[in-house]
Amino acid sequence: MKTMLIYAAGWGGMAVLAVLNGALRVKVYGPYMQELSAHQLSTFVGIILMGLYIWVFTGFFLPASSRQAFAIGSMWLIMTILFEFGFGRYLMGNPWSRLLHDYNLFKGRLWMLLLIWITIAPYVFYRIRS
Repeated sequence: MKTMLIYAAGWGGMAVLAVLNGALRVKVYGPYMQELSAHQLSTFVGIILMGLYIWVFTGFFLPASSRQAFAIGSMWLIMTILFEFGFGRYLMGNPWSRLLHDYNLFKGRLWMLLLIWITIAPYVFYRIRS
């Protein structure tokens, strides 16, 4: 069984992609769109970027089982949420209300879709490959 440390380290690539995706939103198309539309577009771009990254990464480090694939996705979910709230709250100084803002699907905030995707993608790609 491959060590989960490999997959934990692999999450770093997703963090880099997330920062680049955010920069793309802020600098390239965000100024020309309403904030909600920019958020939604950024979420979909993130889903595509993360999907491509996870596809390539799990191609090199194929999970040993569907159970491990679920464990990898769950670990990535936890790491992402911890990073988002840790960075957003303690380094950027954002209030909790701002951090929780992107979790409201009823107001068109789609961030949760990206979280769901990074959680299930290792399993989806494991099933496709095996």
